[in-house]
Amino acid sequence: MQEGAPRMRRAAAVVGIGHTDWVGDWKRARAGEKPADCYGYAMRAFSAALNDSGLKREEVNGLIAGPTTAYERLGEVLGINPRWGGQADAVLSVTQACMAIEAGLADVVAIVYGNDQRTAGTQYGGPQAMGGDAFLSYVYHSPWGLTSQGALYALTFQAYKQARGFTEAELGEVAVAQRGWSSMNPNAIMRKRITLEDYMASNYVCEPLHLFDYCLINDGGVAMIIAEAERAKRMCERPVFIEAVGRSDLNRGATALEPRITEFYLPAQQQAAARSYEVAGVGPEDMDVFQVYDSFSVHVPLALEGYGYCAVGEAGKFLREQRIGPGGKLPTNTGGGHLSETYMQGWAHQIECVRQLRGECGERQVPDCRHVHYTSDVAGKAVSLIYGR
Repeated sequence: MQEGAPRMRRAAAVVGIGHTDWVGDWKRARAGEKPADCYGYAMRAFSAALNDSGLKREEVNGLIAGPTTAYERLGEVLGINPRWGGQADAVLSVTQACMAIEAGLADVVAIVYGNDQRTAGTQYGGPQAMGGDAFLSYVYHSPWGLTSQGALYALTFQAYKQARGFTEAELGEVAVAQRGWSSMNPNAIMRKRITLEDYMASNYVCEPLHLFDYCLINDGGVAMIIAEAERAKRMCERPVFIEAVGRSDLNRGATALEPRITEFYLPAQQQAAARSYEVAGVGPEDMDVFQVYDSFSVHVPLALEGYGYCAVGEAGKFLREQRIGPGGKLPTNTGGGHLSETYMQGWAHQIECVRQLRGECGERQVPDCRHVHYTSDVAGKAVSLIYGR
């Protein structure tokens, strides 16, 4: 790295990507079959990513396991002995891989995720949601019956509507746009286009959130192989660089939901954005594609405001007039996102980042794609990742 260069600026690049057959496994699961467990899905995704990279298994010397698998067991299943590793979620795994590479702890890191959430009957609401009283902060509210992620985001959206003058129809633009993208994605589970009228006519699950505001729940796996930048240039024709990372957490008041329902994560988003834009030397006006973690559609308008794509209070106008679907000003969640492609807890979005920058997306390809911004706002952690070619 040149003296004085920003740290973690293009220190690493993605050289391999892989995922499982989301569509086929969705159909098999609905037919009562169980194609694999979480380790089986992780193994399939890793094998595909390794093949995509052209690397040999023994060249991988770092491993980060997704939170649904144990790190030691995953290394055993994959048949690798990393000299550095651990466990992290979708965005923090990329961050940690870059940190390890820059620190010289590893130079080829596999980040691997597998989840059998649908066939295993994972509960995301109710008295035993995600392990009951020993897991996420939302379970602290179980005495009042508020253990559903959908209920939490319905509460967030209700507060956001009142604070910003946002409407349900404007939120519907998110679901309609993402189904437009997924209709052009052969890997997407939900490919039938919907209209705003379809959205408004759909049932509430937890008012004011409609059915189309909710993510899918399906089995699958995703893997990415990240290499030190100079090595990536030598071994790969089209490396996709991690340009910058920004992160800011809102922990004070988190278990009382305060950051979620009073400021909508805005301060953390703005701080994470500023850091990543500064390091990468770009801004929202330079982004060709925007990818947003979207377990619920309400993540998207919050991100549009928080990461500077529109002024605070103008997300509804942006969605109506500028648009985020095919042909819109800001292509967003171009694979279909969690709402329509697959729910891989933020991992599949980053596969889409890489494919857009490689130019591999067929009819949904964004022309001359050079910068892709991925953001995630989960439990108060705001993370901003910028990918570039």
